[in-house]
Amino acid sequence: MSKAAGVDHPAVVGKLSTLDRYLPVWIGVAMAAGLLLGRWIPGVNTVIEKVQIDGISLPIALGLLIMMYPVLAKVRYDRLDTVTGDKKLLAGSLVLNWVLGPALMFALAWLMLPDLPEYRTGLIIVGLARCIAMVIIWNDLACGDREAAAVLVAINSVFQVFMFAVLGWFYLSVLPGWLGLEQTTIDTSPWQIAKSVLIFLGIPLVAGFLSRYFGERARGRDWYDNRFIPAISPWALYGLLFTIVVLFALQGEQITSRPWDVVRIALPLLAYFALMWGGGYILGAAIGLGYERTTTLAFTAAGNNFELAIAVAIATYGATSGQALAGVVGPLIEVPVLVGLVYVSLALRKRFAAEEVSPGRESARS
Repeated sequence: MSKAAGVDHPAVVGKLSTLDRYLPVWIGVAMAAGLLLGRWIPGVNTVIEKVQIDGISLPIALGLLIMMYPVLAKVRYDRLDTVTGDKKLLAGSLVLNWVLGPALMFALAWLMLPDLPEYRTGLIIVGLARCIAMVIIWNDLACGDREAAAVLVAINSVFQVFMFAVLGWFYLSVLPGWLGLEQTTIDTSPWQIAKSVLIFLGIPLVAGFLSRYFGERARGRDWYDNRFIPAISPWALYGLLFTIVVLFALQGEQITSRPWDVVRIALPLLAYFALMWGGGYILGAAIGLGYERTTTLAFTAAGNNFELAIAVAIATYGATSGQALAGVVGPLIEVPVLVGLVYVSLALRKRFAAEEVSPGRESARS
């Protein structure tokens, strides 16, 4: 499938596999299945919660690793230097992720949840946890720049280790104090954050790199790109759907028993995802990044690391806290919204005229 500008959205969607074409349907089914499992099968969430090592849920970790490996195996690691030299892309991503994103979530949480301090704190934690996992899937589905996504995710990971606790202290304690607002605290360690990054990004990144390196050496690039990659590609979405089922099974009872609270939490999240994604697209188009990298910039700005946000909220405030519920509602809203934005991105491709097509590059959805 060509990645040139001017390709109509219907033509793009028509070339997707059945699995990809009806992705919103499968995700909706997975979310419903998870909610029903958590609500109707006694003790299923307790069983899932117990299957963990050092605070890491093994079912969720398994789903994320399966989800991320095929996409990272597709990355052309010999082309990463073309991304690291793009100063406009890197600077734009850092500003969106580490300046605008946390500040926007802080403002929305206080404006829309002034009377609900637990949910407000949970949303601010979500805003601090920049995406390192599912964004790779959304970017790939929208035909974004795969190599750029790998670099930006790596940068976010490094910043997350060093800046999450610092920004949490600033947005939950220092800034509210300056503004005369209610202050709170956050208790997390750099190791807890680094552990999340190493597991959810490090393992599939190393596996993807080694797959390409040894696969091309043993069988050649043509076999790797045209035989191996198509064989493993569907597993990215299988992993995504499995992760969604497990995640919503864990919190199904909380979500279905507190529907009005979910709605209150959802409103600032909807505003946040729309503004961050739209801001990324406007910035990318304004500085001339082209469709692929503009798409990557937008999705890496809009996505959040819900695994880390939920883990921090549970560790600090407890599994049944309002902060934890706000973290769980994050993916409940993020998943369908960003899937919808994948289709919006594909529809916008024709507006990026005369985009240069990288020779020999495989389509994101071949």
